[in-house]
Amino acid sequence: MATQSAPEGACEPPPRPKPPAKSDGYLSKLRELVKHEADKNKSQWKTMGPAKVAVPSPNDFLQKRSKEPKLAPKKKEEDGKKLLPLSVPPRTYYPVTRIKKNFISKNALAVMTGEPKKPRHFCVDTRQGDKYLLEPSGLFPKYINKKNYGILPKYVIQRNEEMKREEEEYQASVLEQLKKKAMKVLSEEERTNILKALKKNWEEINRAYQGLPIVTDTRYKQMHKEELELKLKQLEHDIAAIEKHKCVYIANV
Repeated sequence: MATQSAPEGACEPPPRPKPPAKSDGYLSKLRELVKHEADKNKSQWKTMGPAKVAVPSPNDFLQKRSKEPKLAPKKKEEDGKKLLPLSVPPRTYYPVTRIKKNFISKNALAVMTGEPKKPRHFCVDTRQGDKYLLEPSGLFPKYINKKNYGILPKYVIQRNEEMKREEEEYQASVLEQLKKKAMKVLSEEERTNILKALKKNWEEINRAYQGLPIVTDTRYKQMHKEELELKLKQLEHDIAAIEKHKCVYIANV
């Protein structure tokens, strides 16, 4: 059986497309100018110092104490003028001589003429003789012997006066408010007039009450009768209260 050979290159894959070449990125137009300026301003021996330096002379070596500050030289004569000679004390000058003090006799005299020291109060609390001062311990009456003991300080007296003055002002304001709200006393004439008016009103309501029908078969008649009875009862209460009390007070609303 004859075999047919496939044409050459039939089984090879197709060629891949070449990727695009990578660009170098952004290139400035002034790139060459910048490189030229950098090369132009770069000096030689930049890190090693200048090429030629003045070498110090061997005679100018560093001497001892050469850097210490020096005083100006003394001026003997200035502009042909001689300096004044040193002043000499006159013959009448006598120096002050120091008087020697006898400190031993001085101290002895001070002890004899001075006041004797007051004895200090001690307290012994053990049989071995341990003692301590009474004054700082609190057992000695120190503060009660002071001149100002028991006297109030000035700031306390001032504060008490201020509180007393504030209390008086508050009481005065309260009394003023009570006077404004005080009740008025009715005079005898006003009391009599009010009593007469109440009695007259009672007579009118009583006359209307007496004129009611005997049969109260409707709701209106019952309500009207109850209303007149309430008014009569209230008027009788007011008349009895005014007749009972001779002094009547009215509050100021």
